Amino acid sequence: MMKTGLQKSKLYSRYGKEIYMCARNGGTNIEANLTLKRLVERAKKEQVPMDVIQRNIDKAAGGSADSYTQERYEGFGPSGSAFIIDTLTDNVNRTVGEVRNCFTKVGSKMGVKGSVEHMFEHLSLIDVSGTDAETVLEALLIEDVDVSDIEEAEEGVHITAQGYAQDKIEQVISTIVGAVLEHSESGWYPHEKVELEGEAKELFEKFMRLINDVDDVQNVYHNVAE
Repeated sequence: MMKTGLQKSKLYSRYGKEIYMCARNGGTNIEANLTLKRLVERAKKEQVPMDVIQRNIDKAAGGSADSYTQERYEGFGPSGSAFIIDTLTDNVNRTVGEVRNCFTKVGSKMGVKGSVEHMFEHLSLIDVSGTDAETVLEALLIEDVDVSDIEEAEEGVHITAQGYAQDKIEQVISTIVGAVLEHSESGWYPHEKVELEGEAKELFEKFMRLINDVDDVQNVYHNVAE
């Protein structure tokens, strides 16, 4: 129960920061700030309470001086494992120290910017229902949205696109196509995965526990097969 509580707290904190910064930068009107609207919808799907959502929107509306910086760190773990770590922080020096410490505790090290990123591909993966692939493709082409692949799936249409296209694709699906957005995610996906066993696997699992305990960490991507 305690573990579940900590996981929920981490989830609420992650979305809280994102919602606050999105509202602060793009406005607190959910209908006018489409990026905020879609972020709130994602938060609700992950069962983030409405009071957490509204509190951070109100915080932005109140002119809070709090500000968070997006920082990305890369590093190498045991036996060919690689990591991309996205953070949202109000103290970069604190965060980089905490992230580096996680690597150090498992005998690994952080890399310089770009040292790991080339091993991954930044993608948006989106599933919609209530339409077909041809209709989706036509709408996306009209709106000048590039996609890597669109295919008919058992429950609808699966879209693969460049990672930063997620918001635009969601907007086209909801406002132009009028289909149902079943699932949407963007992230860093490895070109190849590595299999870990024995001590290497134990060190990987320890690292994941450590890095997920860092308050400023938003997302962790890796190339380890699980």
